[in-house]
Amino acid sequence: MRILILGGSQFLGRAIAAHACANGHDVTCAARGLAGPIAAGSRLIRIDRDVADGLAPLAGETFDAVVDVSRHPGQVRRAVAALKRPGMHWTFVSTISVYADNRIPGQRADTAPLREPMIEDVEHSADAIYGAAKVACEQAVGTDAFICRAGLIAGPEDPTGRFAYWPARLARGGEVLAPGAPDDAVQFIDVRDLAQWIVHAAEVGLTGIYDGIGPVRTRGEFLTECASALNSACTFTWVDRAFLEAHDVRRWAGPRSLPMWLPLPDFAGFLTRDTSPAREAGLTSRPVAATVRDTFDWLRAGNGPVIGLTRDDEKDVLAAWHAGMTS
Repeated sequence: MRILILGGSQFLGRAIAAHACANGHDVTCAARGLAGPIAAGSRLIRIDRDVADGLAPLAGETFDAVVDVSRHPGQVRRAVAALKRPGMHWTFVSTISVYADNRIPGQRADTAPLREPMIEDVEHSADAIYGAAKVACEQAVGTDAFICRAGLIAGPEDPTGRFAYWPARLARGGEVLAPGAPDDAVQFIDVRDLAQWIVHAAEVGLTGIYDGIGPVRTRGEFLTECASALNSACTFTWVDRAFLEAHDVRRWAGPRSLPMWLPLPDFAGFLTRDTSPAREAGLTSRPVAATVRDTFDWLRAGNGPVIGLTRDDEKDVLAAWHAGMTS
């Protein structure tokens, strides 16, 4: 197949290109080429999706399948108008942030209510309107496509540093600050598993809307598996939401955060998606240990960020917790 990836020079886009090339496809990555190198075996066509005629370098090219990972409605609308043709397989990588209700566990892609879409004349999305922008992108793509609503994506080359915080922290061993309770749910997908499924969807002509995430597991299981994969001796001190928020420990991602933690019950449904339809449609997940080890090896090679609590931040919060327990 001739596959066009709109992007392809960073994380998921590059993983999709790498897997498609490994499967023998003719892969073109269309991007500015600033985020990083494209996968070996693919070719780069430089475009600028922020301008009206930015897709002009693709004129005259023909493709059997297109994969778009954009978060900006203006970019998606222009791509659909310029490139989408009858018989072409179209994949749009969306997000579980499109859902309006984050509280109810076990929701499915085919029935869960969506956010209101971002207004049509807005070109770009900021983090605050990310989910609404992706809804608008989905609407621009249409119902005859494969829409993959990805959850938290983990693994080597992750530029966010979210998942990477945990292998980096657990490799040091010792007392680990763990958010919430051991039976809280976590859910993520290895970037390589998601890429493999996206390429598979193009190969078999899969259409429809799916949540692209791995199985639900408890946070206690996740942290224990991480430590075991790294042969690290850790003890976990579980600290509740109220204490973490009182000590300015932040949620999900970014500086001074405990990555992959979201407060309950507000987000009880965010990391408990029912992904059985995706499993039935070919999505598979490698063992947690493989993702952890490969991510840690990538970090150890000096290639990636780790974002979250610093050592000193964690030490201070743990000291305050223990002081409160003995006072």
